[in-house]
Amino acid sequence: MKPFEEILQRFREIKINANNFDMIVAIANGGIIPAAILNQRLMLPVYLLKIHLKDENQKPLWDKPKLIENINFDFKDKRVLLVDDRIKSGKTIAFARELLADSANIKTFAVNGNADYALYNEQCFKFNWCL
Repeated sequence: MKPFEEILQRFREIKINANNFDMIVAIANGGIIPAAILNQRLMLPVYLLKIHLKDENQKPLWDKPKLIENINFDFKDKRVLLVDDRIKSGKTIAFARELLADSANIKTFAVNGNADYALYNEQCFKFNWCL
């Protein structure tokens, strides 16, 4: 497990220009904490995209992610920073991109994984804020 201060330092150092985005969209639940930390730095509005795929042990519940609550924010023609805690298989982030297809531009952020902006890209990574 990474020391939380190290993770926060990476949040401080990553090069993300707030002027390139209109909003942060957090994939709930994993993206909520990273989105909140990014919000402190970028001062952009944060919205939730409630998608579900895995159980508490990170085992898939279904073949593909499901939208569990209708989208209740305007993203059409907006520049979106799409945030999740980790990107492993890429299924959830790909599904989120499909849902937000009317956006002007979508860039991805992950604490760990293959994203446009990532703090880490490691095979095994545990989050300090998980129960």
